[in-house]
Amino acid sequence: MTMVEPTPIASAMNRIVEVFIVFLKLGLTSFGGPIAHLGYFREEFVNRRKWLTDEAFADVVALCQFLPGPASSQVGFAIGIFRGSGVLGGIAAWTAFTLPSAILLIAFAYGAANFAGPIGQGIIHGLKLVAVAVVAQAIWGMARTLTPDKTRIAIALAAIAAAVFLSSTLGQIGAIAGGALAGLFFCRDTYTQDTHRLGFSVNRRSAILALILFAALFALPVILPDSLHSQAISLFDAFYRSGALVFGGGHVVLPLLETAVVAPGWVSHEAFLAGYGAAQAVPGPLFTFGAYLGAIVNSPPNGMPGALIAVIALSLPGLLLAYGTLPFWDDLRRLPLAQAAMRGANAAVVGILAAAFYNPVWTSAVFKPSDFLLVTAGFLFLTIWKMPPWIVVVALAIAGAIMGAA
Repeated sequence: MTMVEPTPIASAMNRIVEVFIVFLKLGLTSFGGPIAHLGYFREEFVNRRKWLTDEAFADVVALCQFLPGPASSQVGFAIGIFRGSGVLGGIAAWTAFTLPSAILLIAFAYGAANFAGPIGQGIIHGLKLVAVAVVAQAIWGMARTLTPDKTRIAIALAAIAAAVFLSSTLGQIGAIAGGALAGLFFCRDTYTQDTHRLGFSVNRRSAILALILFAALFALPVILPDSLHSQAISLFDAFYRSGALVFGGGHVVLPLLETAVVAPGWVSHEAFLAGYGAAQAVPGPLFTFGAYLGAIVNSPPNGMPGALIAVIALSLPGLLLAYGTLPFWDDLRRLPLAQAAMRGANAAVVGILAAAFYNPVWTSAVFKPSDFLLVTAGFLFLTIWKMPPWIVVVALAIAGAIMGAA
């Protein structure tokens, strides 16, 4: 029987579906915040599926750390573009990764979810311990690949110092910029003539249009006539500006969101803090906290329409910037000096991960000897026994629940 080869369109659709399914699994199981998400991504796409090399993965992480917005969602968006052969793959990745936590937080907004009592708190604590093990695994694997010599180890140590002693925004950006500068001077001898291309399916015209759209949406309140202003536009603008102005992602966006929704009286301070607590208990990106806030604002559009507007507006600027810079980043990184800078920047990424591993990942989860025992067990399950991350998530969550009930 003659085998019929799939058409290019069918092949592209198969890849998009594959991206959606893989990222949906990650959206259901990736607990622990953006740093832990990068660990999950590396395990899934570098170690298990071989979609990217460690170097390519670190290049994408370095780019997204430079840009405002949710770094883990941007990295996932870029991987979706790469594997899904274009922007539809990126949209599939972002949607699938965002959907589970957005649904859970909207349910919480309607009063359908609440982690209360010792068992619930124990589960949350077990999930935090999972994050510690996942980040430790990511640092261990990336350090072996990206800091193979004394020079790059020194750059990583300097990045740790920058991230520890400076604020989160200045520390992360300064560490990567400093690592790139150090690479220009000290990593030139590792230049590779035939370097790989990242291969993202983004042409320059589309990238420039994305950057123009980013700027236009940012200027929306100024360019829009007063007659067209509405509560929906104001809601979109408040969340869009929060997403466009935050560097470092995740928790850094919280003060901006508080100013955007609590100060004008859209959301009470108590409701804001309750939603923030719930956001710590769900998988996926912390930016889905926007879905909760959009659902509970005290004037229409709220509920489901408000949640949809808020979560899209909060993530959109970061995704537009990632899409708009990918083709230029791909060309730039092929230059000899750019390669040297990237080696330094990649070493700095290891340092940033190491600093985040201590604070907030370790300091917010490991309080007693039994916590250390569970973290060590989770790390060994991931690195030595090569267990799937979701099994470790379930195991440590159950262990946390048992300890909470004890």
